Amino acid sequence: MVFSSLLFIFAFLAPQLLIYYLIGNHKARNIVLLVFSLVFYAWGGPVYLLLLVIECLVSWFTAREIGRTSFSKMKKNWLILECVVMIGLIFIFKYFGFFAWNLQKIFGWPKVVPEIILPIGISFYTFQLISYVVDVYRGEVEAQPRFYKVLLYASLFHQCIAGPIVRYKTVASEIDERSVNTKDIAEGVRRFTVGLAKKAILANGCAAIADKLAPMTAEGMSSAHGAGIWLGMFAYMLQIYLDFSAYSDMAIGMGRMVGFHYLENFDYPYSAGTVQDFWRRWHISLSTFFRDYVYIPLGGSRKGQGRTFLNLLVVWALTGMWHGASWNYIFWGLYYFVFLVLERVFLGEFLKRSTGTKILGHLYTLFVVFFGWVLFRYTDTAVLFESLKAMFGSGHAFFSPDVGSTFVNNIFFLVLAVVAVFPAGKKLRLLLRQESWRSKRFILFNTLNLIDAVTPAALMILSVLALVGNSYNPFLYFQF
Repeated sequence: MVFSSLLFIFAFLAPQLLIYYLIGNHKARNIVLLVFSLVFYAWGGPVYLLLLVIECLVSWFTAREIGRTSFSKMKKNWLILECVVMIGLIFIFKYFGFFAWNLQKIFGWPKVVPEIILPIGISFYTFQLISYVVDVYRGEVEAQPRFYKVLLYASLFHQCIAGPIVRYKTVASEIDERSVNTKDIAEGVRRFTVGLAKKAILANGCAAIADKLAPMTAEGMSSAHGAGIWLGMFAYMLQIYLDFSAYSDMAIGMGRMVGFHYLENFDYPYSAGTVQDFWRRWHISLSTFFRDYVYIPLGGSRKGQGRTFLNLLVVWALTGMWHGASWNYIFWGLYYFVFLVLERVFLGEFLKRSTGTKILGHLYTLFVVFFGWVLFRYTDTAVLFESLKAMFGSGHAFFSPDVGSTFVNNIFFLVLAVVAVFPAGKKLRLLLRQESWRSKRFILFNTLNLIDAVTPAALMILSVLALVGNSYNPFLYFQF
């Protein structure tokens, strides 16, 4: 069950909210959220619900023991146990097959590579639980005495399978006590519908273009054209931001509807002027997790330039691996490591001196990120290299009438998607609202309020239309 499905919206989320609001008792509301969250997680694989419960039980127990003991060595031992269990489980389920496959290719052993099904969301809830126990160890948060609240924290269906990575200290007080007012509900509904429209209309539409023009199989690549791959990867660049940020928007919105205030996870990353700035804006919860729980504990930038680069290398290799057990993800992480090092050594300062308008830095960042997504998209290295050859005119025809017609037919849709990934619309809305209030133009102010009021309903209707039949897109009417 995914957020962008009619089943989830009408048969799961709506009943959950109705029951939640009908119950006034805070503890009962937590139980409602927990039951619905466990049902949601079990929907994708009931057997792995046991894994989630076991991880929560281990984390609850180790955090409790850390909080109880006054001996630093015992605290450290409990933390080590937590990390060994959590990292061990994620290695077995996510990476064991990958390493076994590579060993087989190199040494011929093992004879059979085991096929292990990846539990949904394991990366997200495992990282959340590790951060919880580490924060208890550091004294930044009190250990939660009740197991069901730790289970609720890790399993909350808003964020347990697609993020953001929510730290316990962000929501600890709200798990114990929270309230919901009409402003929370209105803002939550608006945020959810914005995310749903991003996914159902824009991201899915961009995905259709990318899949058509930048195929991921060797067979599909054999008939691909260079210009088509450029256009397809441009659509994929839009899709992956719209996809990821949409799920964060929906998670933040659903959390707000029931009184949780999750932190922002994306801040218009394609507006960045450097690669470092891009990663301050992209998947913020993941970037800050690696910063706070890997980079800084390794020494950060406090132990000289050489050690700093080594720490960055570790962080970005792990960042790549976190996204998937495949060499292309590791290459993708190391690719960013190279540019971050270059920016630290000389490139960042060069970009500052070269332009006062930040255009050069912005174009450079978009260029780096674009080719980063090429690495990210193709898990088959042979297809990856073939796509790069085709993009630069080697071995493939560069243009075809089909590529041209696809571009012309979707130009307005792509423009709309581009507008959605930059903050200009948000800034204009805020500027008009401030100006209308400052100059007492109440007609404009009331008009903006009316637009804000009807926007969620309009976005919901358009999103439902886009989801019905999967292929219908309301914005096809804007094609030539």
